[in-house]
Amino acid sequence: MFFLGVLGFAVYGNEALHFSCDPDKREVNLFCYNQFRPITPQVFWALQLVIVLVPGAFFHLYATCKSIKQEDILQKSFYSGFYMFSVFLRIVLETVAFWLQIQLFGFKVNAIYMCDVGALEKKFVSRCMVPEHLEKTIFLIAMYTFTVITVVLCVAEIFEISCRRLGFLKNQ
Repeated sequence: MFFLGVLGFAVYGNEALHFSCDPDKREVNLFCYNQFRPITPQVFWALQLVIVLVPGAFFHLYATCKSIKQEDILQKSFYSGFYMFSVFLRIVLETVAFWLQIQLFGFKVNAIYMCDVGALEKKFVSRCMVPEHLEKTIFLIAMYTFTVITVVLCVAEIFEISCRRLGFLKNQ
């Protein structure tokens, strides 16, 4: 959250204001920016965070309402299964978000964006300058890395719980 909130705003916060096209007209700039970014990365990552947290939140809400202790989760099959399902669902949601992120933003932000302004009843392609393209590329790679780390940790969590349930690891 800290990384997304502080650094994401620093890198992407004023992107639309500094996105400029040739010719530098407000309508062309807005049209091309919306074509370049159908959804801003900050909004996408905030939605991703909320969606990925939902399965775990449901499990913890259920566990709190039923007064389930942490030890009971490993001892009772239903609780273990429910928890592992919530982690598995989190993996699926992270994977879908990762795929969407790649489709929306790619791996590299180019310095120049070529915008087709034909929908504005103008017959030309506008060249647009993308501000701070290198910083945006680095930030995208960092966000992809965090997503991969999260998925790996979720897989490790399922593996650990499975090993504990099967008796390969001793419960503390």
